[in-house]
Amino acid sequence: MGIVLRAYAPADAAAVNAIAVTAFSQYRDHYADWPAVAVGIGKMSALAETGDIIVAEHESAVVGAVAYLGPQAHKADFFEADWAVMRLLVVDPAARGLGIGKALAEACIARARDGGVAVFALHTSNIMQVALSMYERMGFIYLRPAPPIHGVAYGVYVKHLEPVR
Repeated sequence: MGIVLRAYAPADAAAVNAIAVTAFSQYRDHYADWPAVAVGIGKMSALAETGDIIVAEHESAVVGAVAYLGPQAHKADFFEADWAVMRLLVVDPAARGLGIGKALAEACIARARDGGVAVFALHTSNIMQVALSMYERMGFIYLRPAPPIHGVAYGVYVKHLEPVR
């Protein structure tokens, strides 16, 4: 059975939040205050209040998620207001290697492109080498630094989108 992407439902909150913490826990030693980071990431489902969460399922289980924030959505000040933004792309470590992260990112890019967005952005860190390499292969380029998170440096990456013809 393949990967199924679908819209987030409130019943997904616990699974999405747990996967977010599990996915980021491999970086726990990099953050000066991992418990604070875990609390923030553990509220990933709250992003549904300002954006759209896309959920990935494999064999009927939630195995990943990403939040899409369109140009109209409230977002961090280091993003431009007219950009679409991808936040917290997470994949359950037990389901990695199935193309889930790329499928979620591509779904966000397609949504931005379909909406006529010219620039799609994200922020990530060099500690997340697998994700960063994937983003670079997908055409994202480093633009500028973003504020560090509990001692970890982050950068803003953008992808310029061609209009739908």
